[in-house]
Amino acid sequence: MKYTKYILAFTILFTFSSCSVYNFTGAGKIDAKTFQVNYFQNVSELIEPGIERDFTTRLQDLIQNQTNLSLTNTDGDLVYEGEIVDYRVSPMSATADLTAAQSRLTISVNLRFSNKNKPEEDFEKRFSFYYDYAGNQQLVGAQLKTALDEIFARITQDMFGETLAKW
Repeated sequence: MKYTKYILAFTILFTFSSCSVYNFTGAGKIDAKTFQVNYFQNVSELIEPGIERDFTTRLQDLIQNQTNLSLTNTDGDLVYEGEIVDYRVSPMSATADLTAAQSRLTISVNLRFSNKNKPEEDFEKRFSFYYDYAGNQQLVGAQLKTALDEIFARITQDMFGETLAKW
């Protein structure tokens, strides 16, 4: 009886450490050692300078922080490439004097993912998210940074989930 709690603790520890699919970050078993994120160019009609660099870096950082994969510039086992295809500000609701009461910034990114070790997992998909803000405000400075942070966090997490966590 006095060793029961030790046996139970050992059993739980052994169970989690022996399961190759279990991962605290949400990534499943990854049959790759390296990944590369090619530069995501902004080909949308409305251009916001620098967002392509910020998005590319954001995706690289997320994958590095949530996996044991090594970032490489060429010949990665996993390759992320694509482009920012839409950057749009649109009114969402109007006031009595027909001005925008609320506006929405929407960004869409086209992703082409390839897995050198499992070509059957290759795909192309569009990911999109938005940020709502007061229609009487300009989306510049700190508010633009907040909007981009929120949008990029969601899009990159969705890409991670689709490619590595298989959500």
